[in-house]
Amino acid sequence: MEPKKQKRKPAPAGPIPLMPLRDLVVFPHMVAPLFVGRARSIAAIEASLARDRRLVLATQLKAAQEEPGKGDLHKVGCLAEVLQVFKLPDGGVRVLLEGRRRVRLAALTQEQPFFAAKVEELAGDGSAPADAEEEALLREVRGQFERHAKLNGKMPPEPLLPLLAVPELGRAADLMATQAGLKAEAKQALLEAEEPRARLELLGKSLAAENEILEIEKRIHGRVRRGMEKVQREAYLREQMRVIQRELGQKEEAGGESAELKQRLAAGRLPKEARDKALKEIERLDRMAPYSAEATVVRTYLDWLLSLPWGKRSPDRLDLKRAEAILDEDHHGLEKPKQRVLEFLAVRRLLGRGKAAKGPILCLVGPPGVGKTSLAKSVARALGREYQRISLGGVRDEAEIRGHRRTYIGAMPGRIIQGLRRAKHCNPVLLLDEIDKMAADFRGDPASALLEVLDPEQNKGFTDHYLDAEFDLSEVLFIATANGLHNIPAPLRDRMEVIEIGGYTEEEKLAIARRFLLPKQLKAHGLKPGQLELGDEGLRRLVRSYTREAGVRGLEREITALCRKAAREVVQGGAKARVQATAASLPRLLGAPKFNREDEAVANGEGLATGLAWTEAGGEVLAIEAALFKGKGALALTGKLGDVMKESAQAALSYIRSRAKALGIPADFHKAFDIHLHIPEGATPKDGPSAGITMAVALASALARRSVRPGLVMTGEITLRGRVLAVGGIKEKVLAAHRAGAKVLLLPRANRRDLEEVPLAVRKALQIYLVSSMDQVLKLALEPRRARQASQSQRPAALAEAEAWKEGGLPQ
Repeated sequence: MEPKKQKRKPAPAGPIPLMPLRDLVVFPHMVAPLFVGRARSIAAIEASLARDRRLVLATQLKAAQEEPGKGDLHKVGCLAEVLQVFKLPDGGVRVLLEGRRRVRLAALTQEQPFFAAKVEELAGDGSAPADAEEEALLREVRGQFERHAKLNGKMPPEPLLPLLAVPELGRAADLMATQAGLKAEAKQALLEAEEPRARLELLGKSLAAENEILEIEKRIHGRVRRGMEKVQREAYLREQMRVIQRELGQKEEAGGESAELKQRLAAGRLPKEARDKALKEIERLDRMAPYSAEATVVRTYLDWLLSLPWGKRSPDRLDLKRAEAILDEDHHGLEKPKQRVLEFLAVRRLLGRGKAAKGPILCLVGPPGVGKTSLAKSVARALGREYQRISLGGVRDEAEIRGHRRTYIGAMPGRIIQGLRRAKHCNPVLLLDEIDKMAADFRGDPASALLEVLDPEQNKGFTDHYLDAEFDLSEVLFIATANGLHNIPAPLRDRMEVIEIGGYTEEEKLAIARRFLLPKQLKAHGLKPGQLELGDEGLRRLVRSYTREAGVRGLEREITALCRKAAREVVQGGAKARVQATAASLPRLLGAPKFNREDEAVANGEGLATGLAWTEAGGEVLAIEAALFKGKGALALTGKLGDVMKESAQAALSYIRSRAKALGIPADFHKAFDIHLHIPEGATPKDGPSAGITMAVALASALARRSVRPGLVMTGEITLRGRVLAVGGIKEKVLAAHRAGAKVLLLPRANRRDLEEVPLAVRKALQIYLVSSMDQVLKLALEPRRARQASQSQRPAALAEAEAWKEGGLPQ
């Protein structure tokens, strides 16, 4: 039978305020409470209240759209009446609406401050069933609705009974659609169905499809509940997802993940051992529940294994001139490290690009602030390789190097493998920073773990405990840094090529400050050229009077302080302000000078001698004081001295006693006097044999009542027979003597070869004597009894006996 055609009613007169709805469809006869927050929607409600309480409700095409436009609304909506309005404290509105009639949007007449539209009314509720076919259709839809209410479980049966008794086809369809759990798209299609019978047929199809889905969900739910004991929520949801995928005939998530992992494995360059392990773990993952804890561990392991740069290397730039230019551009001096890098490049060039050379293991040793870390960055830039820094300071756990075994919770690879993953290439420059700051405890010895990493004969097959597969480290260029070698175990030190980087001379510091530090800090503080003027004399006084260090870290801090002062004055005085940091104005800008060349450290005197010591921060001058007072020959040592230094003091005293007559000292002085030997800065630990001859000179000076020559410093180990033995750290000690303003320097003759490392400018500034016995030391160091201010020409044969350093070259 042909459906009855509904006559379209005339459109209501004039534009009506319109409110867009998100993911909600309102039907005629439906009462809907809404919370409204959008400004245009609130304005539309207020306009409706001011007129006749009529409001057009239209659903947005996209629910997520915050501010819909003219073309973002469905063309069919519902004309509603505003029943109640409540204003909320947050500025929003709670409104109660009742749908009246279907309407079609004929035209949007305005968009601001709210939507308004001209509408035309569509067909209404229709009539009761006119024949047996319409009656059967109504009963079928009612049956589907009752079934839907039971399956849904969210609709109480009592309020639904009146809906089933409505006789009109269109109204019955609207009321059932209002209560049914259908999607917004399906409800909008029902709203747009103008003819009541067609609307009812469409509702029946939608309910039948939704009921089928609910039946499947119910069956799955029952199957899952029957198959589980002691159900936990997470396990229940995981099993439910698997059953849903099986019901839909889809692959489980693990299968898709396995395909992706196998694709990554095929695209990688993994060696056979690692490839076999990866395939085995992928097969294990297939057999596991996708969200189990063990599956997460396997998934993480595979991600690490497949993310490593197996066989992926960056090409070396083998242009020696370019590399030399980069190294010179980034660093002043440091000739030996630069030459070593250029030699490595030359070897790679001779081997050819297709052949791999074993990466050397360089160890840059020197005090803080001399440019060890920045030199490694420059090496990477010169070679065209990736750079990664691995800090080893304070590392105590062997697993930090070799990785954790996967049996532990939170296991992960060691720092070497982590650095390679970040570098994304198998031949980066890896900086092992502060390699001398590692320690050992019950968790193992990380220094021993590094033996395999830094051995060119072994690291081709380095095995990380986490990966449990060999990784080739032979192409990695390892560069280690350390402040000293004494804390590095001998086996580890044997595997590295040690390059010592000494402190800087005054001229080198001036050049570094002018070329690198000052431009860097001017840029960092936003200062333009000329706003801070630091002349040569001002910079020289900054180096001499405000810093006394081997490196330039403290110098950079002082330059930073100057830049801060300049920035403040520029801000207060305007862009044209200029700050001139001269030698005279530095005290005003930075405060009183911290050091003085005429310091007591090299003044010397009766019972006071100045020695040289080596520390991890570079060379240092060491004042040693000796005092006598009546007693029974006791020797007191203060200044927090180590065992070796105490032994040197005993040896010095024994030597003085054996040479008492030659030195003009009473032979029984040890019975009449107590001796106190003190080294100032008692809170600082001191140890080593380097101060042996200095302590002997201080003792001889106090006992013989002869002053130590002003401006003289010395270093050397003493024996009971008065021999002077070689000591270490000569370059740092000589630079420290130069920084302290010393004039004369006594060194062991056996250290002649070490003077080649001292810059020529420092050698020329010092009068250096090479000595081999304490007799020479005492004759050079002690002033004559009666003429303490005797000139150099009055000194006896001591100068001839000691081997004098000739300006510009080694003594022959």
